[in-house]
Amino acid sequence: MTIESFDLVVIGAGPAGMACALRADALGLNVLVMDENALPGGQIYRNISRSPLPDATRLGADYTHGADLVKQFGMSSVSYWPDTLVWQVSQSLEISFTRRNGTVASGQVRAKALVIANGAYERPFPVPGWTLPGVMGVGAAQTLVKSAGLLPNVPTVLAGSGPLLYLFAWQLIQANRPPVAILETTPTRNYRQALKHLPGALSSPGYLMKGMKLLRTIKRAGIPHIRNIGELAIEGAEYAERISYKAGEKSATIAAGLVLLHQGVVPNVQLTRSIGCTHDWDEAQLCWRPRTNRWGETSVQNLFTAGDGAGIGGAIGAQISGEMVALAVAHRLGALSTKALSERTTPLSRRRDRHSRVRPFLDALYRPSEPFRRPSDETIVCRCEEVTAGQIRNMARLGCVGPNQTKSFSRCGMGPCQGRLCGLTASELLAEQNRQPMEATGYYNIRPPIKPVSLGDLAVSYIPDENAAKPTEWIPK
Repeated sequence: MTIESFDLVVIGAGPAGMACALRADALGLNVLVMDENALPGGQIYRNISRSPLPDATRLGADYTHGADLVKQFGMSSVSYWPDTLVWQVSQSLEISFTRRNGTVASGQVRAKALVIANGAYERPFPVPGWTLPGVMGVGAAQTLVKSAGLLPNVPTVLAGSGPLLYLFAWQLIQANRPPVAILETTPTRNYRQALKHLPGALSSPGYLMKGMKLLRTIKRAGIPHIRNIGELAIEGAEYAERISYKAGEKSATIAAGLVLLHQGVVPNVQLTRSIGCTHDWDEAQLCWRPRTNRWGETSVQNLFTAGDGAGIGGAIGAQISGEMVALAVAHRLGALSTKALSERTTPLSRRRDRHSRVRPFLDALYRPSEPFRRPSDETIVCRCEEVTAGQIRNMARLGCVGPNQTKSFSRCGMGPCQGRLCGLTASELLAEQNRQPMEATGYYNIRPPIKPVSLGDLAVSYIPDENAAKPTEWIPK
């Protein structure tokens, strides 16, 4: 098998990955960016260079902001491999991949330094009926809009909490497909908890003003915005037909052919866990995150993380993070002096601090309530193996102390998603039932391949084509 070598390999072409690659390329490093998607941009800037929408500005300025970054990335000398699935990384930084470049083939590359910038995914939101057809995450629905221009054509209800809930409602309004209702699950007590972080949030550049603008648009559109939802259930015989809820003492049902759920995002730690990086439980953001130093380096030497995969900070914060990690890598590889490293990171650190001042406020305000993180017994938690919350609680009563044991008890976590849709919930249920902290409960051991790969794909070796021209049709004009 042919193994190519690079100074730096970046996994992920979102804002963190592109910014990291551009900085490293400007410093003279030989850089390769590998990404599962067909176009650069990640989730936030997905398809910004080739939007299927007649007017991409309807998705908002935060979306179109990425066009310049994508254009710079496309015009750089960075090697870019789209449609490439990284399914294993060794601690010696040998990266196994499957690439769809006309034909599907698999191979390995070697890196002197590796940056994992694979972003975040939506936090599991298990409620009764969430496995019915016609139920998906808000982020998934937004992906369909950005990648294929698909908009809801049935009565749609948005349920949950977090800024993305308001943003997508605003985007649907701009597209003349407004939701019939928004069911807000943010507990009233969260507002009191968030107040102490308000001064810091007010010093952040414009975040609160953006939120107020979204809420004003929702109100002007006349969309019912029902707050303090304590219970949710999606009902239907073969697909979603309605959603029932309880707000305080009031119970009601809304007809809906599409229900979009969301209660924030969490770092995608599947790859860093499979490599063996040390992870810590973040009580503020209620998620696992890789343990890193100030430069983003993990417990594995020369392996760094950048962007939301290292902790949720938003697109601008991710871009800054990527640049800082690139400088650290360049210094590690001898392309940047210690003095130059300090000089160039100082203004980036100030920008990052300015943008991060709003995070404690957002983390406190949109902290998901326990009933939606630790659902009722009849609710399915592991979608792949159809394991309920009640079964997981019963496993704990039988002596199961961690999620890896649930695999022996019930196959929970053994499906193709390897715990992405159930891992956090399973750990929280076990921690609650066993009265132990999340650090003691732990998380699934993640094993390669990270995502399913066919034996046929593995049988075909990837052969680099040194004469292949860099594709430019996606670069914004």
